[in-house]
Amino acid sequence: LRCSCSVWGGLVQAGGSLRLSCAASGFTFDDYAIGWFRQAPGKEREGVSCISSRDDNPYYAHSVEGRFTISSDNAENTVYLLMNNLKPGDTAIYYCAAGGLIAATMGRCRGMEYWGKGTQVTVSS
Repeated sequence: LRCSCSVWGGLVQAGGSLRLSCAASGFTFDDYAIGWFRQAPGKEREGVSCISSRDDNPYYAHSVEGRFTISSDNAENTVYLLMNNLKPGDTAIYYCAAGGLIAATMGRCRGMEYWGKGTQVTVSS
């Protein structure tokens, strides 16, 4: 997976918004899952939000529900993460990831096989 991540504004004040985009290439699956993860200093990586071809409902981590929205442009093989009402606790390196049948079946951001480079998101108080 080659995942080119871009951030529209990597540093933002609390309450602000950012949008991440990941243009994925190098894989083709009939069944797939794709989404976003993050890792803050001293913490484990966590799944933030993911889409699965086997589930019409995107997955969101509880901490971001109601604030973040995942979307995709299948024609462009691009997945987006719109992050609203950002909090200092959202500060982390964000990664996009993708997987095939296993990930699509497991759902909830599990079973990802391919990872893009991370991008820093910093939310100041």
